[in-house]
Amino acid sequence: MKVLVTGGSGLVGSTVIDLLLGRGDEVVAIDNFATGRRDNLSPHPCLRLVEDSIVCAQVIDKLIGDFRPDVVVHTAASYKDPDDWEADALTNCVGTANVARACKDHRVGRLIYFQTALCYGTKPLEQPITLDHPVNPARNSYAISKTAGEHYIQLSGVDWITFRLANVIGPRNVSGPLPIFFERLAHGKRCFVTEARRDFVFVHDLARTVVGAADGAGHGTYHFSSGRDVAIKDLYDAVVRAMKLNDYPRPEIRPLADDDAPTILLDPTRTFRDFGEMTFTPLDEIVDKTVAYYRDHGVQGGYTHLRAESNTCGS
Repeated sequence: MKVLVTGGSGLVGSTVIDLLLGRGDEVVAIDNFATGRRDNLSPHPCLRLVEDSIVCAQVIDKLIGDFRPDVVVHTAASYKDPDDWEADALTNCVGTANVARACKDHRVGRLIYFQTALCYGTKPLEQPITLDHPVNPARNSYAISKTAGEHYIQLSGVDWITFRLANVIGPRNVSGPLPIFFERLAHGKRCFVTEARRDFVFVHDLARTVVGAADGAGHGTYHFSSGRDVAIKDLYDAVVRAMKLNDYPRPEIRPLADDDAPTILLDPTRTFRDFGEMTFTPLDEIVDKTVAYYRDHGVQGGYTHLRAESNTCGS
């Protein structure tokens, strides 16, 4: 199979590419390295990496037109600065519109997209959130722009899947609390946490489901979620255990910021039905693997969709 992956050097994109190459697929990846790590993709005879941006319609149209992929896995996204509305709009709206249009014009067989659970807003009306819940991303630039992109995916007329995601973590993670906790603890700095809860899922578990979708499983909108949430402090404690620190560095507990959600727990019923039984990697195992990766490769990023007053709390 021929697969084009946008954002190919990012956490999800590179992990999906590893699985595709491992089974013999031919892959073209595009990334501008705004947040992706260059060392996430090793040279491979079946991989071509293009350094460019999906914001340029001519670039993505030529790439898809020349390669003629069977499937496009669209993971590219802007999220590193919550106040950079222009970057979010350009990549997540315009860039996604370019990808969707090129897929339509060149008759790509399937288009796979990734949406944030914040599309439901920070104060959802139900827990867990079902697929019937109203979409309400109005308080967050990332969520607004990703939701606009999702509409372009649906407008394309291509056979599409969108995964609305729980918090995806694992080795190569550059956003959210995990790299923040590791980096601060490694330098002897104190961390703080909020009372928020999240559903942390392993990137390899998601990648296996994405490959299933590339092979034709499912259609339409899905939640990728384990269906269970844990406290942010539980993640912090798992990082402390994985780092084998001699003394427990007690974190400061702070109230939720205005743009943060107490919990966003997604109902995965439809995903389990259409993709079959799933096994979710335990949190301690995920964190052990990620801490080992940071020790070997270093940590970078710590990006968050939250505003500056929230971006070191790990929520």
